[in-house]
Amino acid sequence: MAEQEFEESVEHVPQEIDSKYRLIILAAKRSKQLQRGARPRIDIDATKHKPTRIALEEVIRGTVPFHLKIEEDAVAKTSA
Repeated sequence: MAEQEFEESVEHVPQEIDSKYRLIILAAKRSKQLQRGARPRIDIDATKHKPTRIALEEVIRGTVPFHLKIEEDAVAKTSA
């Protein structure tokens, strides 16, 4: 994927994904699942696209559920 395509895709990321770093982490984890045999959650030809591209598109479209894990230290710091 070209850098320009990536930048254009990042503009359409759901609001729950608060940074492009979180986007990359989610897509990387989803890509591993696809490589291990998970089925794509979007209608895409898996023979023409690499798992990383499929995973990124799934995350951008919001088809990959996730939840944020808040560390206790971070909660204590924001409470004080």
